[in-house]
Amino acid sequence: MVAAAAAVVLVTGLVLGWASPDPTAEPTVQAFLLAWESGQYRTAASMTTGDPAVVARELSGAYRQLDAADLVLRIGAISQRGGTANASFNASIDLGRGGLPWTYRGRFALRRAGAGWKVIWSPAVIVPGLRSGERLAVLTTMPRRAQLVDSAGKPLAQPSLAYVAGVRPGALKHPSATADDLARVTGLPASQMLGQIVAAPSVAFLKLVHLRPTAYHRLRRRLHRIPGLIVRQTKTRLFDSIAPTISGSVGTETASVLRENGVPYQPGTTVGLSGLQQEFQRTLAGTPTTEVVVQDAAGRAAAVLKRWPGHRGTAVRTTVDSVTQRAADSALSSLPESAAIVAIRPGSGQILAVAQHTAHGAPAVSPLAGQYRPAQAFTIISTPALLATGFSASTPTPCDPDNTVGGETFSNDPPEPDLGIQPLFSTDFAHACGTAFTSASLNLNPKGLISATKLFGIGARWRLPLPFFTGAVRLPTDYAQLAADSIGTGSVRVSPLDMALAAGAIQSGSWHSPSLISRSGDPGLTRRLPWSGAVASQLRALMRAAVRTGAAKAANVAGTAVYGQVGSAPLGQDKGLHASWFVGFRGDVAFAVLVFVKAPDASAPSAAARFLRALGAGS
Repeated sequence: MVAAAAAVVLVTGLVLGWASPDPTAEPTVQAFLLAWESGQYRTAASMTTGDPAVVARELSGAYRQLDAADLVLRIGAISQRGGTANASFNASIDLGRGGLPWTYRGRFALRRAGAGWKVIWSPAVIVPGLRSGERLAVLTTMPRRAQLVDSAGKPLAQPSLAYVAGVRPGALKHPSATADDLARVTGLPASQMLGQIVAAPSVAFLKLVHLRPTAYHRLRRRLHRIPGLIVRQTKTRLFDSIAPTISGSVGTETASVLRENGVPYQPGTTVGLSGLQQEFQRTLAGTPTTEVVVQDAAGRAAAVLKRWPGHRGTAVRTTVDSVTQRAADSALSSLPESAAIVAIRPGSGQILAVAQHTAHGAPAVSPLAGQYRPAQAFTIISTPALLATGFSASTPTPCDPDNTVGGETFSNDPPEPDLGIQPLFSTDFAHACGTAFTSASLNLNPKGLISATKLFGIGARWRLPLPFFTGAVRLPTDYAQLAADSIGTGSVRVSPLDMALAAGAIQSGSWHSPSLISRSGDPGLTRRLPWSGAVASQLRALMRAAVRTGAAKAANVAGTAVYGQVGSAPLGQDKGLHASWFVGFRGDVAFAVLVFVKAPDASAPSAAARFLRALGAGS
């Protein structure tokens, strides 16, 4: 047993170089790299020719400046000649920015020191070329968020005020205290924020947080108490849009959705929170460019050691027409009620404008995804089906205050003016007389009405990058249901977009599915209206009379002729409110206006008139 133990000691000694006149440097290289990798910096420093305290500090700080999440060092080739040696190693560092790996080949020299070896120390041992007084740093640049643009390529976002909070890392006395304080104010992770501060260039201004004016003013006092924090005012196309209903909103570094999804904190990050900004987040945001650099004592980049190129975001072109959108916004801005306008291009279905205004304490109108009774405005769909049966617009049809069909009594709401004992159907249409329509509906059959609604796209399958409703109506099973559906109550539900598309079909002769993003070679769904020219011309004449002398006359503005129809129905889920509609077209713009009112009135056609005046007489 003693002899065996002695043999083991002898073999071990030979391996380690004890008995060799020229011991190998490999054990020292292995031990140095292992101590360095495992964070035993004083042990590693003791194996070098440098001051142990200085070397330990430089080893421990080198990768901390990069906010490194992990370090792996693997021994490479070693060459040895007499009392000198050269060793190489492979370093792999996880920079902690979404798992970015930085790998490089390092090298250092050794010399004999008594019976062993010492690493000849210089900062170049850490990274080739690193000199005294220099440091490693990470530069991560987030590209500016690309824009949602209108049909002419102009940004929908408008320049607006914003605030940027940041620091000059080299000027901070206690970076961790600054990071902790800012984290408490903003809800951001303190450790990740500190990592960004430590890893950034020491002299340049580091933007840490972008804030909306409302958020800044709410946090202002707390922000200004944070040591070393600098707050700057700036202008940016980020928060305000001429079409907020479809653009949606954008969040910055403080957005809770980033933390909920485990996205690491990164200065300059933007995230779409709703609308097209959310739908096209990846396209608009782009990806960051990250560089590992060597900085001199003045904080200037002396060399780039590694670069991961990002890419800019790409603008998303919408079908929105800025002139039409601004006109729609202007028409609704002064209303005391909640309202919405959707305007489309009749020959293509392109959405030109989506405007929404919500009154204080009132429910909001959903212009694309709402499900509302269109009431008499629906007669632009049921009337051509009626005329196609041979029914004539000159047929005398009473407009009574009440009318019973299939055992159900229908009443005009609001009450119609006295149209005489036997007014013509054309007069009834012009004044949106619901009871007259319920009588005329007896000339329809349920399948004929459903066929008409399908031709106008009600219930069709199409797609938009935002929530939407294509409309719905059930097959009537009796005369009462048929009468109710023919005047847009009963089972009929539509959105303002659905009705704008229906008006566009009457203007152009074909229904087109809607589009919101400009894409070439994608015509979408198209349905040619099958009715004869006589039916189409009668319907347009009816809609023109409704605007010129009938219930929609508030929309009869000067210039190009306006065609349309009105409607009014109880909102249902909000007792006491009515859905007031105007649906029609002028020139190459078809649109629907929906206003939530307390009592049936001319709010919708009046808003339509303001829209058309703002749009200009020559549209």
